[in-house]
Amino acid sequence: MPDDFIARYGALFEQDGDRVVPTPLCRGPWHPNACHGGAPSALFATVCEQHDPGTASFVARLTVELMRPVPLAPLRLSVETIRPGRKVQWLEARLHAEGEQEVARATVLRIRTDDIDTTGSVTPAVEPPPGPDSPSATSLFDGRESPGYWLANDVRLVRGSWMEPGPGAAWFRLQCPVLAGITPSPIVRVAACADFGSGVGNALRLTRANAINAEVTIHMHRYPVGEWVCLDSVSWAQSHGVGLAESIISDEQGPIGRAAQSLVVESATRLNFAVPTEPSS
Repeated sequence: MPDDFIARYGALFEQDGDRVVPTPLCRGPWHPNACHGGAPSALFATVCEQHDPGTASFVARLTVELMRPVPLAPLRLSVETIRPGRKVQWLEARLHAEGEQEVARATVLRIRTDDIDTTGSVTPAVEPPPGPDSPSATSLFDGRESPGYWLANDVRLVRGSWMEPGPGAAWFRLQCPVLAGITPSPIVRVAACADFGSGVGNALRLTRANAINAEVTIHMHRYPVGEWVCLDSVSWAQSHGVGLAESIISDEQGPIGRAAQSLVVESATRLNFAVPTEPSS
């Protein structure tokens, strides 16, 4: 079934002049007519990586601010350089819905790359997660029979439980282009999955409260090698209604960056959220 939907829709977004049109593969869990946060994040990474090429080309930081629910409707996309430079360059991208209401924006920091002798540098020790093909890997969302962002990604949980609160680790492989005709780049693959961190390391799963992120910030020191990206995630939820999710981002060779999400914590009865079903193994 997932392959059928991917074949039918082809990509997350279709280009229409200065507008992009989300396909049903962008749909998120919170509302049937709203995108998952990973879809606009992947779109922003795609256009900002390609915009205004120069020596500062490595996307070192991407912050996506979800101003309002991003509708499954035509969106006007804009991107501009807000600080040019050979070593450091800042970009800003925006999505506007009908009536020119801004629904999401992104700020991107690009840094120049060079050959630098880093002999003697020290890197922190990080316990590597089991690989995506390890015996402990459990495929998530295979049982979903409706198109959504959950089917645009091959997701394999290797630590934690999708049915219990607590830390977790999962591997992600984006299975379709973000924009039709453009192969997802390494940074796009990271941006496509980083928004899942608060779900992978969910502190509130199946409790009386839940949380949704208002933004995601990704810091990269290396791009992933290969198609698989791992989020090793934890989160905190405070009784005053604010939380934080934090993810170590890795590829199969080791850590490549970090992601963080600010969370709005609310009573579960106030969120339009369908309780997840037990994934097929």
